[in-house]
Amino acid sequence: MRRATAATALFVACFVLAPGGAEIFAAGLNPAHEPQGSQSPTTIVDGIAVRIEGDVLTESEINELAAFQKLVDGKSNSRADAIRELTDQWVVKNEAQNSRFARPSAQDVSEALQGLVGQFGSEDALHQEMAEVGLTETAVRRQLGLQIYLNRFLDYKFRAAAQVDEKQIKDYYSGEFTQQAKANGQTVPPLDDVHAEIHRLLTERIVTDRATKWLDDTRARLRIEILPNAGGS
Repeated sequence: MRRATAATALFVACFVLAPGGAEIFAAGLNPAHEPQGSQSPTTIVDGIAVRIEGDVLTESEINELAAFQKLVDGKSNSRADAIRELTDQWVVKNEAQNSRFARPSAQDVSEALQGLVGQFGSEDALHQEMAEVGLTETAVRRQLGLQIYLNRFLDYKFRAAAQVDEKQIKDYYSGEFTQQAKANGQTVPPLDDVHAEIHRLLTERIVTDRATKWLDDTRARLRIEILPNAGGS
């Protein structure tokens, strides 16, 4: 199953705090910088959803993540779950950037987009669904690019130490693998036929477990302030 990911944050330099929350204002429209007596309306560009260390996560990032989740999974998570996911991705993205980890190429993103086209059957079907959830192709490409970037970095960070030995493979084969095959009414194939598949699966589990522990430990050390949703949802 594809995992939805958050868009790269777009930060506006000038923002002011609002009671019970925060909002980002268009540059040059901050009331504090308007001449006395000016009648120009203030235009709200985005709302701050989370302050994390010296950074912010915005309401538009939550909305785009929710729309992307609905596109690829048919449903979106709660706001709390979206904030947690965005926070985790903030952690991974900052670590990757500090490590100067290479960004995916435009070709990588285009291939991922074509994968989505294949799942929806055609470009027209994909674009129709994108319109229904309120996403542009630019937003989808942004989400896919970040997904590739973060997944590749986690793989780079944890796979080298994810060692699987023969005992683990045999134990999994004789235990969980065989039980699942029998429960599904399937013939259990010889170990040699599924050895590589089991090795890959157990390696992925180790990578996932280590990444999860790292994120949990890192998140616990962060200064995170979640602000009320100005939209009330």
